[in-house]
Amino acid sequence: MTKAKTKKTSGSKTKYADDFLMDMYRKMKFWRRFEERVNQAYTSGKFSGFCHLYIGQEAVGVGVQECLRESDYMISGYRSHTQAIGKGIKPEAVMSELFGRVDGCVGGKGGSMHMFSKEHNFLGGHGIVGGQVPIATGVGFAIRYNSRDDICVCYLGDAAQNQGQFYESLNMAAAWDLPVLYIIENNRYGMGTDIKRVTSIDHLYKRALAFDMDHSAVDGMNVLTVHEHTKKIVEKMRKDKRPHLLEANTYRYRGHSVSDPAHYRTKEELKSFQEKDPILQIEQMILDRKMATAEELKAMDKELKAKIKEVEAFAEASELPDVSAAWEHVYK
Repeated sequence: MTKAKTKKTSGSKTKYADDFLMDMYRKMKFWRRFEERVNQAYTSGKFSGFCHLYIGQEAVGVGVQECLRESDYMISGYRSHTQAIGKGIKPEAVMSELFGRVDGCVGGKGGSMHMFSKEHNFLGGHGIVGGQVPIATGVGFAIRYNSRDDICVCYLGDAAQNQGQFYESLNMAAAWDLPVLYIIENNRYGMGTDIKRVTSIDHLYKRALAFDMDHSAVDGMNVLTVHEHTKKIVEKMRKDKRPHLLEANTYRYRGHSVSDPAHYRTKEELKSFQEKDPILQIEQMILDRKMATAEELKAMDKELKAKIKEVEAFAEASELPDVSAAWEHVYK
């Protein structure tokens, strides 16, 4: 993880150092290109099953990850390919898992929705909507029980916060002071249903009011805003061990899954969010500060695409699991 650095400018403000900005840009760009390659592989029939892409939401995952330690835990839903990479799982292991191969992070058994790595404290990848929330709460209890100052980050979607286990889990976390940062990635749609049609409140972070829990919202389309906001939350949580509900307002540019044409939203709405693309925001900052030229950024993009082609080739060359593996790890 690259630590945030600052440097003084002519005014009283501080800005991120050039190398940090470039690192954030490179990571978001890699995530975008990785998911685009995943989409191509899926539509080409190289793997099957469900597949949910993170395209458009990169600022949330990258901004949050930069605030964490290796010892912190992370748990997510089914849109977690790049979150797993952010937590330290090698891209080759993620792609291989998508392809159902033995070199996948779960040996090819989990697939798109069930990335996992005990080594990196990435506890899934969960296909059940909201199913990760009680598990994250249990992790928070374990951290508290063992008197550690780590935290657990739990990603969930806007529709998941309407599930019953969400409320039970937040109640426990608030009652027992568990260090869990619940992050609602509000991309506006639960599958194809606008969140406004199924939720009575205007801001999802207000759910925390029922439990007297710390809560806030952040612009999930700006990676620096996400990083700055989350860093303050995490520093506070390490001290007081209290949970926090964060609503990150973001947007997915693709459908709910690869098979979803997303006809339920207008072209105008999509365009309005594409105009504030988190990657383009950082790219413009890089150009304005003359950290790199447009040609150099294109060269970087070409390099990333080449790397991801190598990752895909690795996954394709990996062996399929033996049939006997179906009987392993069934029970603890």
